[in-house]
Amino acid sequence: MLHFNRCHHLKKITQKCFSSIHVKTDKHAQRFLSRTFALAELRKSWYSTHSLVGDKNIILMGPPGAGKTTVGRIIGQKLGCCVIDVDDDILEKTWNMSVSEKLQDVGNEQFLEEEGKAVLNFSASGSVISLTGSNPMHDASMWHLKKNGIIVYLDVPLLDLIHRLKLMKTDRIVGQNSGTSMKDLLKFRRQYYKKWYDARVFCESGASPEEVADKVLNAIKRYQDVDSETFISTRHVWPEECEQKVSAKFFSEAVIEGLASDGGLFVPAKEFPKLSCGEWKSLVGATYVERAQILLERCIHPADIPAARLGEMIETAYGENFACSKIAPVRHLSGNQFILELFHGPTGSFKDLSLQLMPHIFAHCIPPSCNYMILVATSGDTGSAVLNGFSRLNKNDKQRIAVVAFFPENGVSDFQKAQIIGSQRENGWAVGVESDFDFCQTAIKRIFNDSDFTGFLTVEYGTILSSANSINWGRLLPQVVYHASAYLDLVSQGFISFGSPVDVCIPTGNFGNILAAVYAKMMGIPIRKFICASNQNHVLTDFIKTGHYDLRERKLAQTFSPSIDILKSSNLERHLHLMANKDGQLMTELFNRLESQHHFQIEKALVEKLQQDFVADWCSEGECLAAINSTYNTSGYILDPHTAVAKVVADRVQDKTCPVIISSTAHYSKFAPAIMQALKIKEINETSSSQLYLLGSYNALPPLHEALLERTKQQEKMEYQVCAADMNVLKSHVEQLVQNQFI
Repeated sequence: MLHFNRCHHLKKITQKCFSSIHVKTDKHAQRFLSRTFALAELRKSWYSTHSLVGDKNIILMGPPGAGKTTVGRIIGQKLGCCVIDVDDDILEKTWNMSVSEKLQDVGNEQFLEEEGKAVLNFSASGSVISLTGSNPMHDASMWHLKKNGIIVYLDVPLLDLIHRLKLMKTDRIVGQNSGTSMKDLLKFRRQYYKKWYDARVFCESGASPEEVADKVLNAIKRYQDVDSETFISTRHVWPEECEQKVSAKFFSEAVIEGLASDGGLFVPAKEFPKLSCGEWKSLVGATYVERAQILLERCIHPADIPAARLGEMIETAYGENFACSKIAPVRHLSGNQFILELFHGPTGSFKDLSLQLMPHIFAHCIPPSCNYMILVATSGDTGSAVLNGFSRLNKNDKQRIAVVAFFPENGVSDFQKAQIIGSQRENGWAVGVESDFDFCQTAIKRIFNDSDFTGFLTVEYGTILSSANSINWGRLLPQVVYHASAYLDLVSQGFISFGSPVDVCIPTGNFGNILAAVYAKMMGIPIRKFICASNQNHVLTDFIKTGHYDLRERKLAQTFSPSIDILKSSNLERHLHLMANKDGQLMTELFNRLESQHHFQIEKALVEKLQQDFVADWCSEGECLAAINSTYNTSGYILDPHTAVAKVVADRVQDKTCPVIISSTAHYSKFAPAIMQALKIKEINETSSSQLYLLGSYNALPPLHEALLERTKQQEKMEYQVCAADMNVLKSHVEQLVQNQFI
């Protein structure tokens, strides 16, 4: 049984949410219903390898030299079906001359038109079709082929292509003019291939045609098995008499719902996909965007987001809004320590790496006829990042998706507070709460689990609630990319060879960032140790050392590193679930105990398992400031307070037998008073703008963050709401904002 999103489970829905609720015609249901219909059709033809695609064609697409013809013949032999080579079987028979002669006769532009016309007059079913390298440059013929085919992109490393073309003595391809190198033309062609494919086969360097053919068949199986990749709650207990798929959710549903209905967090029902060593090596020379496309395609089924559409989202997310073209560059600090700079996004923190992409994913996944209100708790950086990210959606999406960021009124830095408030737009608001981050996060979870309130919002206002904190899988997943990319950059820069281990040290509060590194390791990145760095709120460090998560008589301390001023670490539940072999009953018991008794203890075997991979320690306020000072004096580099916490811990616990990548989670500009105190600069009471200009005069690395500097110049003070730490008051604010946005 397949499950649809929350809209389908609600018994009472207003006319506004579903203006035409007819199962067969409702546009809202099309995305999810299409999966059901597709699955039913697939089951009819899933009984043998020969019926892998039924009447559909397998269409192999790729640049010249990708091996489409050879791979197509191997697949045809395996499936016992017809093999059609567009060059040999369509073009040359239509033209009665060779392709090279035709190209020489009519020239590049006319050749593409003649080639397209020949393909438009062709039809086949149940065949393997090997396209020419230039077919994807003709839209009409590709739409014609796509109607009855699954297009598989053979993505071959550029150097392999050039080598093969030299062996084939190919000195000219369609579109190549004098003065254009083969390398540049092949790069140019990629935009056309990315536009059309349904499934990508990432061909590692030196892969044999037989290996590529097997990958093609596996890619098609995955593409067609639409219910193969599902998500479960960390607290779900499977009844012995039921199959696991009964309560599974698809990626799109997990993103929409945010938090599971039983209070748990969504996690993949199966293991993370793993790339081979050769595939990783092929990504060493890739850009951040290219790496993200490969990795996220493996983690998101094309039935949820088609690969080509996902690629468009990634290119939009990591474009001109990032100050550094490398997106998340790695910088050598000193000795065996490297800094992963995660602050080049528009709001200057690592949250941008997720929240420039997640809104596009969310907008794609939700039904077109429902309104959604995103509730977010922020300890400092998430608020501005989520407001900025969702404000970049197109006009139509902003009319149906709104955001509310709850932040501790007195628990973030002055700059963070001004940034959150200043990031409000027509579909996003900031609400200060007279409490701490833990209250904000717990309150949001309780609101999600209050079925009376959420049902009321849906029935009364046609609005459904969701989240954009790292409790939402769509927010957490993109973070895996930068941990993998950092390792690949070290390989690319020659500091290590692929396969050599590294440690990662991450300032940790809600456990999402460090958990993303765990997932990167599961995908094949050789991370040896995960070093959890805490500030004075070191409940996680204590837990990793003892297995005892104890909040009794522990009061949240306000520190120079407010983004990790957290006591209730939500994403820890995901990691414990993984370590405990997906024991949902245990997760329910542990986190219910934490809620009621404010502590829990895990068994010795789990503690030992945790400590195999994790090391933890914490940093005092004085040590944090001293690390900022000493790092600047020795290297000319200014650490933000969170990164300084991580450096102190790395210095203390890392054994220096391998490189350690320290996650720099925010730009120091956001914490100018603390930086000036650390550097013993007296003019601390200056305005934010003058503080930043003063720091800029030191010519330190990294340079000032221009977007943050522009923020300090904004004179207009925006209004925002402040509310008491009371659940009913928070719910009243949510209802009022829903009315303002959607009524």
